[in-house]
Amino acid sequence: MLNRFLLPALAATLLTTACTEPPKTVAALPILGERDVRPRADGGPADTVYAAVPAFRLTDQAGQPVSNQTFAGRAYVTDFFFATCPGICPKMQSELLKVYKKFPTDPRISFLSITIDPDHDSTAVLRDYAQRLGIGDASRWHFASLGDRAKSFELANHLLTGVVPDSLAPGGLAHNGTLALVDDRGYIRGAYDGLNAGQVAALQRDIPVLLAEIDGRKKGVAKK
Repeated sequence: MLNRFLLPALAATLLTTACTEPPKTVAALPILGERDVRPRADGGPADTVYAAVPAFRLTDQAGQPVSNQTFAGRAYVTDFFFATCPGICPKMQSELLKVYKKFPTDPRISFLSITIDPDHDSTAVLRDYAQRLGIGDASRWHFASLGDRAKSFELANHLLTGVVPDSLAPGGLAHNGTLALVDDRGYIRGAYDGLNAGQVAALQRDIPVLLAEIDGRKKGVAKK
């Protein structure tokens, strides 16, 4: 259960993102998260600048570095968990595994699970966790650590996951089960409740929509 002080902030985030409209060039999926409306010097319509996922550098279960550049030109789904979590994590990862199995060999979509307990979740622990989930290909689904708890919490917040230490929560950490869909430019294009089967099904439907958009963008660049 989430910390009672965290719930208002999460509710505000969801309301804000739900009202965020995509730029006119994006037809299907919105861009979520913070945005800035900037007036133009020429007096034309204001420009809307959307916040991308901030730069990060992680280490995955294979001991390999993972950064924003790892997903260049591709979409990815991300979530936050910890290996000893007795609460929502097993259910959330089980649901995400269903999504992974829908796209078993598609190189255009990857998965990234980031630990919020880096002090415990070493490379060996993450590797064991991935293996127990049945994930043998670290290049398709990265289980990774930022190496710093505070920075992990900050990155989680950018990816629409609320997390706080809570001695009353299972495992001592209270967090929600957001699955965030990120596009090839680093924009968050969808946020789904990983504990809700209907939301997970929506994620499965939205991934091909986003991949088609990315393919179209690449073709447009190739024509130029």
